[in-house]
Amino acid sequence: MKKFLIPGILLLTLFISLVGGIFWWKWNSRPISDDKTPIRIVIPRGRSAAQVAQELYRKGLIRSPLVFKFYVQLTGKAKNIQAGEFQLSPNLSIPEILEMFSKGPLQLWVTVPEGLRREEIVGRFIEGLEMQGIQAETFGQEFLESSEGKEGFLFPDTYLFPRNATASAVIKVMNQTFEKKIDEDLRGAIAKSDFTLEEIITLASIIERETKTSEERPIVAGIFMNRIDIGMGLQADATVQYAVASAKCLMPSACNNWWPILTKEDLQIDSPYNTYKFKGLPPLPIANPGLSSIKAAIYPEDSDYFYYLHDPDGKIHYAKTLSEHNENVRKYLGK
Repeated sequence: MKKFLIPGILLLTLFISLVGGIFWWKWNSRPISDDKTPIRIVIPRGRSAAQVAQELYRKGLIRSPLVFKFYVQLTGKAKNIQAGEFQLSPNLSIPEILEMFSKGPLQLWVTVPEGLRREEIVGRFIEGLEMQGIQAETFGQEFLESSEGKEGFLFPDTYLFPRNATASAVIKVMNQTFEKKIDEDLRGAIAKSDFTLEEIITLASIIERETKTSEERPIVAGIFMNRIDIGMGLQADATVQYAVASAKCLMPSACNNWWPILTKEDLQIDSPYNTYKFKGLPPLPIANPGLSSIKAAIYPEDSDYFYYLHDPDGKIHYAKTLSEHNENVRKYLGK
């Protein structure tokens, strides 16, 4: 009798566990309540299913993060979870929440890197907000018209915007972000300098395009200051690139290279942005700098350097005299 009793108990235990597990699974997959009140949830880029589960649980939208994670793994629906803003409610089950994710967010993340021209920025938003056809065309035209004269003040950052965002709304938020980033301390330092805010941003935009790391920026800023102090031209390739591209790309939507490789002929272009021909700062910023470049322009590093170059590996080399610089050119660029 005992020979049959032990297996029977084991089978009964297994059956009870199985039934209990199914009940637990179904219960935790159900909606939290019948409440249809929408709750805003924002999913940043790169979030894992486990991280999303914790956020849903924290917002009171699911019963169990563990069940959500297992459900995503079992169904292979991790790809359904997109970054952006969603409106979800407690009356949704886990399958229904994932279905909402698969439909796409109400708002999308758009990243604007440092050092882009406004003509490049508009492309980032058209792509990031998944605009097509007439919507993309209208947004592009309005952005370029409304951002005229705002180069340098469209702050690079990661933004969350609705798919149907207007160009004016985007520009307004980017300008507001700029105003927040340039705090009272920075504005006070600018006021004590010999430059206006506009001039600092113009210099920062050149620094942004001419450097590769945050460590380089104050030093290169100091080099530009040294050149200005002795009446020497800035001789920044990026300003000539800006002039050349502006002259060639008369239809922005058809241009795919806003920072062309320069030729000797390009260095002769008759433009106030050509800092090889004209001394001092160009009329306006050539790009939209990040905070690191702006701070470098405000707080340049004192040095005896007047020249710099980047070798093919991207490492920067400084020089105090033209002869030293020419030696660096020969040594690192083979010219």
